[in-house]
Amino acid sequence: MACEGHIRAYQEGIREVQASHAPSAVSASFDDPNLVSCAGLAPVMALAESCGLAELVVDKLSVASPNAYLKVPALVAGMVAGADSIDDMDLLRHGGMDRLFEGVRAPSTLGTFLRAFTFGHVRQLDSVAAAMLVTLAEQTPLLPAADQIAYVDIDDTIRTTYGYAKQGAGYGYSKIKGINALIATISTPAAAPVIAATRLRKGSTNSARGAARLLADALATAARAGVGGPDGAGLVIVRADSAYYNRDVIAAAIRAGARFSVTARMDKAVRRAIASIEEAAWTPIHYPNAMWDEDEQRLISDAEVAEIDFTAFTSRRKADHTDGRLIVRRVKRLNPASVPAGQDALFATYRHHAVFTDSPLSMLNAETSHRQHAIIEQVNADLKSGALAHLPSASFAANSAWLVLAAIAFNLTRATGTLASSCHARATGATIRRQLITVPARLASSGRRLRLHLPTAWPWREDWQQLFDALHPPPRPT
Repeated sequence: MACEGHIRAYQEGIREVQASHAPSAVSASFDDPNLVSCAGLAPVMALAESCGLAELVVDKLSVASPNAYLKVPALVAGMVAGADSIDDMDLLRHGGMDRLFEGVRAPSTLGTFLRAFTFGHVRQLDSVAAAMLVTLAEQTPLLPAADQIAYVDIDDTIRTTYGYAKQGAGYGYSKIKGINALIATISTPAAAPVIAATRLRKGSTNSARGAARLLADALATAARAGVGGPDGAGLVIVRADSAYYNRDVIAAAIRAGARFSVTARMDKAVRRAIASIEEAAWTPIHYPNAMWDEDEQRLISDAEVAEIDFTAFTSRRKADHTDGRLIVRRVKRLNPASVPAGQDALFATYRHHAVFTDSPLSMLNAETSHRQHAIIEQVNADLKSGALAHLPSASFAANSAWLVLAAIAFNLTRATGTLASSCHARATGATIRRQLITVPARLASSGRRLRLHLPTAWPWREDWQQLFDALHPPPRPT
């Protein structure tokens, strides 16, 4: 009987959301020139304009294409609205969009513009992206408390490609054919990450190739954005996984005045250091949220942590030796098949995970902080669910420019969320697009002013209005 009750409730729910008219009584036509599908672009591009995006393009970009100062904002606007290919840029040309924005270009024109890029032009666009992030941090609460403590995370991700037309496509460590995107982000305990630097690389490249240079660029941008404070007294920690456990990456962090927290590879020196840790030094810890261990295929909720002083890279010249400490987490191995029924194991064996760091945080806080490096995976996921769902060109330089533009759009979207509400400040890019950007509106003119009429009872009306008011102050009384 209970099942029948659930079925009736389900059927009633279906009837409630069914169309209010018969299909034959509904018609459709694309005939309203005053409608737009993404009214949230109005405040977003107002923010980009106030940050001087067009002026930065004029000052820094020398690509041989006219009106680059119009094409770059158009590409960024399309990405903010959800475009993931060049053809998708046509979503900027519908209804009343030409009344809402000026300088919108056809997708074919934007594609030709991207194919005009060389590696040098991409580096110039990197400079535009860095300057844009600095200005966004000045004008919005993008990185709160960054002068006290901030994290710079570095990681790479593979963007899968198909066919044989993509320049640079290859098989890397993941055994997946694609092109490799190296990304560095900035975050604080109170702020979601933003992208400080990017670099597109061949799919077959080593993860650490060029990472030291990218990290140096990211740390320089972070300092300009207020990370570490004006006097550099704040704590800045560079976090990375074992692919970046090398002297060059760690030296780049040290030169910039940052601390490092890098997963150590289990080489002979690290194993000897772990073996020398006394049994009494291990401190039990319990994770409030159990972690899934891929190797053991089980949930891990308890472990032990210890630390020991350590000098890394001793096989290099003495000037390259780096002092720090190893923070080691050990988890007991479980192998029921090797233990007879009804008996306990003769002695415990462990799996060890070591972090090489010079962080001033306490052992447990430093271990917890390093595990939060996984936050960069959310950035990778955001990019792949948005502008980086595809690499739209066969040209490697064009795709490199596309990645930099995707980073600008990501940061602009993140800054938009901070102006809307505290919830949107940490929301994913897809959530911000759905709730604040792709909002339909009808345009109306009155007294030489353009007015947007949005849907009644929009669930995020107050947040959208707060964003709009922050970037469109009311006119001054005459």
